Parts: sequence; structure tokens; C-alpha cells
Amino acid sequence: MPNPDQHIPASSLPHSTAHMQFTTLADGRPAVRFTGRILFLYEDLDLVRRQLAGEDLPWDPTLPLIDNISTDEITPAWVCFYFDETLGDYSLVGLRGGAIERNSIKNGGFGVIVSGKSKGCGSSRETAPYSEQAAGISLVIAQTIEKIYGQNCQNIGLYTSRDFALIERIQAGEAIALSEFTDGLDAVAAEIVNQGGLFAYNRARLSGQIEPPPPQTPPRPMTLVEKVIAAGTIVNAAKGVVGVPAVAPGEAVFVRSDVRFSHDYTTAMAQASFKAALGATARVQDPASIFAFRDHLTFLKQVMSDKHRSMGLDVVADQLPIIQRQFCEAQGIRLYDENRDGSGSEAICHNAVLEDLGVPGDIVVGTDSHTCTAGALGAFAFGVGSTDMANTWYTKDIRVTVPESVRFHVTGQLRPGVAAKDIMLRIMATPFIKDGKAIGKVLEFCGPGVQALSMDERATLTNMAVEAGATTGIIAADEVTLAWLAKLRPGLDTQALRSRLFRSDDAAEYLASFEIDLDQLDLMVATPGDPRNGVPLTELGDQPVRVQLAYGGSCTGGKMADMDMYASVLRQAVDKGLRVHPDVQLFIQYGSQKIKQYAIERGYPAIFAAAGAQVIDPSCGACINAGPGVSKTADTVTISAINRNFPGRSGPGKVYLASPLVVAASAIKGFIAAPEQI
Repeated sequence: MPNPDQHIPASSLPHSTAHMQFTTLADGRPAVRFTGRILFLYEDLDLVRRQLAGEDLPWDPTLPLIDNISTDEITPAWVCFYFDETLGDYSLVGLRGGAIERNSIKNGGFGVIVSGKSKGCGSSRETAPYSEQAAGISLVIAQTIEKIYGQNCQNIGLYTSRDFALIERIQAGEAIALSEFTDGLDAVAAEIVNQGGLFAYNRARLSGQIEPPPPQTPPRPMTLVEKVIAAGTIVNAAKGVVGVPAVAPGEAVFVRSDVRFSHDYTTAMAQASFKAALGATARVQDPASIFAFRDHLTFLKQVMSDKHRSMGLDVVADQLPIIQRQFCEAQGIRLYDENRDGSGSEAICHNAVLEDLGVPGDIVVGTDSHTCTAGALGAFAFGVGSTDMANTWYTKDIRVTVPESVRFHVTGQLRPGVAAKDIMLRIMATPFIKDGKAIGKVLEFCGPGVQALSMDERATLTNMAVEAGATTGIIAADEVTLAWLAKLRPGLDTQALRSRLFRSDDAAEYLASFEIDLDQLDLMVATPGDPRNGVPLTELGDQPVRVQLAYGGSCTGGKMADMDMYASVLRQAVDKGLRVHPDVQLFIQYGSQKIKQYAIERGYPAIFAAAGAQVIDPSCGACINAGPGVSKTADTVTISAINRNFPGRSGPGKVYLASPLVVAASAIKGFIAAPEQI
């Protein structure tokens, strides 16, 4: 069982030295020699198994490597119950195909791991790179590396590279200059790598040994997110001077956070790192702006397998909310806990930030990749790892490399039966996104088609920006935003917020711009394996795709507007004497207690019950493989309103992503269906 006072957090292991040696080149530059074996994650899993069995294969660039290895595959949900070096035993056990088992990486003597595009996509969980490091990996090489995963690697001292030419040099025993791992990084990120991790860097920074370069950008036209960053940029931390005239992409700054949060999956690891670096008596700065959530594992025991119980994982998981509760009580942090009456959590973190905490112009950081949901408020909101969170608890600031923005100008009107989820699945299926060109960028959604959306539907767009590899999504706050906030938070002074309604300048520069015409938008479905696998529903094939599970919930699919959509389809079905298909289980789960109350006031529970749906109290649930609605077998097919369908995300089965309307219609028909078919 993990002990927060005994475990070794990632931040105190600046480098895994089992398979590398630090040295100096002839010209005096510091360098590193990687001595462990190289594991090539080829698509041909027989080749992977041969390497795990002890065979060293030559590098063959003609063989395809596995793309899109998500953090769910590196550390599946159940592995994240651990938050210490035990993670190294289970590194990559969720990799598709089942080739990697417990201790396969650790016992194989591997020091370098090689894969294809989009390494580390998905969740922000720092357990993923830490598990690789704890298993002996010192260097990750991939064609592209996702933003949060890459930053987490920097924070814990795990080297990354996109240079495949390193492979033969490493195999030849060559020492590699450390500067090769900082080329292309901003000055702050490069120095974090040189220092061996974020805590080491911040110790030097706060002691005055390192001074981050001050922002130098003169006034210039800026995008929406650049304006939010400029307003929050720290000029002088000691004197509390915040705000600069302008920033530009690539510039490294520290920004003052307005909302910081973690949840029951991540707080234990973050607080252990916090104590290890700063001492058991260290206090967080400004606890009123820090929040914690018991939202991910609320209903875990209802679906935990006998196998995992036999491993003692139920006992391990039980410690996580206890550690979180104790830390919050000791530090004076507001905890959104589970209700003692068994009615689920108070709220999923992302729904609570929208409903209760965030406002336009905020800078929001959370230990969850879907923190970007709050971009619907006109906030700069992004996910970070546990080490970043532990640091911001102490400093209140967070490092940011000013990202480039990609503009999606949306026109036209959604036809009946089409929803914001369809917009996003269409965007995700574009070559620009699928080729990884949005990694680390900001997706800015604008235009009359976006302005016509409700706040909940806007949040669907920003929520799924991370599925594109983006840092975040953002939408300019407007009168719709202020009216929505005034209704949800009667005491909020929305007039005072008008000064925080930033807009992009007409002459602002974008990496790319795209036009989306809603009049031409089809119903979309993402096929199993990746949320970027979007296709029009009409192109799924000649034969209907039969489903056994339908799930409507999570931060993406459990909002008030989503409840409206489920109810609209199911009401029509009930009126026609139809119920959920006998071969299907339909689960509908609220995202917060406010959303539950909203549904009750409109009589939705009676409609759901009459249709044969099973209603679940608020929690992340099946989206994180931790509640009713998860699959039990590999041949189970699920139609789901969640945001990602990476292998193993909601159980071993195949998950199709779709809008709440399609989920409800499919549950009635027994196959993936359009709402008009009801």
C-alpha cells in the first residue's frame, strides 16, 4: 500500500541512472551515454515479444512503429492507484495486443523506448512517464510527443527526443551532448532539463541562482489566449507585479494561476512530491484558490474485477481519498467530496470549474487533461502533471510556453439532430489534427456558429481540444457567458467581469485557420481506438454496428444540455411505446449535483426510467473505467458520449464516440443510429 511519507516521488528522482552514464565530451560539453537496451515498439507484436524475451533487434526504419500510445496504455486506470516506484512494475501493461506484462520493461534491461506518432496522448497522468522512468527508461524517442506528456517528462528528468538518428549513435555507444535534448525548447524548459527536473529548477530559481528571462515582446496584435497570458504574466514575483503589454508564441513565461485543482487520482502523488521537496510542514500558498475533488473513483468498487481485488488494488485505491482528505484538512483546501448519503460526488472537477469556480480571463490549471473544458469561459485552462501542481501549490505560478493558436471559424446552423460533439469529431478527423500539427497549440473556436451555441455545447468543443493534442481550447466570453454565469451564480458581479472579456485582434497571427460550415456537417462517429477516427455515421458500413452498452455521462456528456438531449430522444421513444433494446444497457450519469437537480426539476428521471435507462449519480465513472457502464469483455461494443476511446479506456471492449443524441437513439435501436431513426 502506498505511504505518502515513505514513497519516492518523481520529483526527487531527477534521472533514472540505471541505464545511462553522465560524461563530458572532448569540447567540454556535458553529455550522456545510454547503456540499456533499446525497445522498439513495432506494430508487429511478435517483434515486441522477441525483444521482451531477450533478443536485441536491429533498428529497421521500414517497419511501422505503434502510433498514438496513450497514457491509458502506459499506465491503465488501475495502475494509477499506485503513486510510488511500484508504478515501474506495470509500465505499458495496457499496450494494445497484450504483449507487455508486469515487469516486462523493468526486467528487460531497457533504457530507451522507441515508438511512432503522438506518444503520450490522452490523460495528463504523470504516472505514465514516471512508470517508464521507474522501470529503467532514461530516454523516450517518438515521431511526435504530446505536450502534457512531454512536459511531465521534463519535470521528472526523463529525456525525450524526436531524432531517430540517435538510435544508431546510441547503439554504437556514443555519448550524446545534453544540448541535443534541449534544442528547440524555450529557455525555461531547457534549463529544467539541464537541472534534472522542475523541483531542482525551482529551488535554484527561488534562491536566485537562476533568473528566467523577462518577457521582451513589444506591443503587437494578439490572439485571445495571448491576451489572457499577457495579463497574467509575472514580471516580478517578489513584488507581485503581474501583466505585460504583449507576449508572442515560443516565449517562456511564468503566469499567476487563478484556479488550481487536483482530484482523487492525483492529489496523493502531488502532495507526496510537495512534502518531499519542501518538508512535511510546508504550506500551500493562497489555499482559497486551490480545490480538490473526489470524483474519479467514487463508484470504483462497483466494477472492480475479482482479479484486481485479489491483487489488493481495492485496498490501495481506498487510500487515495483518505490521503486527499487529510491533506485538504491540513492545508485548508476546499474539497468537493462524495456525499455521505451515497448519491455520488458533489461534482466532476471540470463541471464544477464551469459552474462554480472559473470566470472569463482566468488562468486555470488542474491535474487532468480535460482542464481545458474551462476554455468555454474565455479562460486559459490546461492540464498539468502532479509535479507541476505541487510546484504551483507553493509558488502559485505555473510555467507557460506561449502557444501558437489555430483558428476554427464556424458558420451556418446545426440542423436538428446534430450537436457540438459532431463539430468536434469532424475537426478531429481533419489531416491537420491527425498528423499531429495541433500538438501543443491552442484551438480557438469563433464565428456565428459558435456564438449560437449554449455554454454547455461550447464546453464540449473546448473539452475535447486535448484529444487533438492541443494545450487547450478557448472561446471568447460574451453576453451568453455572462448571462449563464449570472444564472448559476446569483451573487457574482458579472458587470465587473466585462473588463476580462478578451477578444482576438483582427490582425492577430494564427498558425492556421479553418472554416467550418455547420450547414454541411454530418452526424459523426469516432470508431474504436482513437477519438481522431471520426467518420460520418452514414459511412460506418453496410451492416448496422450492433451495440451492447450505451453510456451518457462524464464531463463531456453529463452536462445540463446533454441531459436535455438524452431526454428529447428517450421521450420520443417512450411516446412511441419503445424502450431500450433488450440487448443493450443504457447508463446516464450526471456530471454534478447541480446537473442532477436540473434534470429532476424537468422530470427527466421519470423519462429515463420509462425508457429503461439506468441513472447514475455524479462521478467520472465509466469514462475512467471506474463505474457502471464499463465493458467486461473484449467483444463488447459501446456507443459513448465520453471524450476518448483509446484502448482500455472504458474496459476491454470497443468504444465508438458520438453525441448524446446518437447515444440515446442507438440504445433504443440496438445499433448505432441517428436520432431521426426514432
